[in-house]
Amino acid sequence: MIEGYIFDYGATLDTAGCHWGKVLWHAYQRQGVAVTESQFRDAYVYAERALGNNLIIKPDFTFHKTLEIKLRLEMEYLCQYCSWPADEALFHQKHLAVLEDVYRKVLDITEYSRDVLAQLLAKGRPLVLVSNFYGNVNAVLKEFQFDSMFVDVIESASVGIRKPDARIFKLGLDALGLKAENVLVTGDSFYKDIQPAKQIGCKTAWFKGEGWTDKQYDESLPDYIITDLSQILDF
Repeated sequence: MIEGYIFDYGATLDTAGCHWGKVLWHAYQRQGVAVTESQFRDAYVYAERALGNNLIIKPDFTFHKTLEIKLRLEMEYLCQYCSWPADEALFHQKHLAVLEDVYRKVLDITEYSRDVLAQLLAKGRPLVLVSNFYGNVNAVLKEFQFDSMFVDVIESASVGIRKPDARIFKLGLDALGLKAENVLVTGDSFYKDIQPAKQIGCKTAWFKGEGWTDKQYDESLPDYIITDLSQILDF
């Protein structure tokens, strides 16, 4: 019997299972940013590494601010290394267009996710968040009104452990105070969420959306495969 839940945040509660790289690429396409997907992927990886290796994101930064910085880093890379012919005016226009496009979608998806989590809480089931993030996940949770929903928030930047290290999920179990077999871990990443959670004995729900690659995984490993967050209400 499932008595408690551990959730991933990024690409689980905010993009409905779609990898963040794909979310941004589709927004670039919608907003007519004239680069190839290969060029975008290089820019995405560059920006992620820059954010991960430098203290750019402050603990009080909202997601809107974080996304603004991430997109600026990507687009600066595209101008410098990929011959994207954007003058200052075009750069500003496309940066703002992609920013607002993505932020509107995240607002809609997080509202839906909040409703699902509220239904779990109404059943008396405790929730914990376990996330690889930039050090500002609590500010982001407050921004999207998740901040009162979790009994604990375990962020990689704060605890010094990153997924796929299973120890970060063990911290989630400790926060819930429940046996692993009675806890359902839900996440979009097979190797960062599902594999380590199974390693410590948790039930797992793989939120299978559009991935960064076409890699195939052993779909017999997760206990459940979902394509809509509300499906966990039936388990």
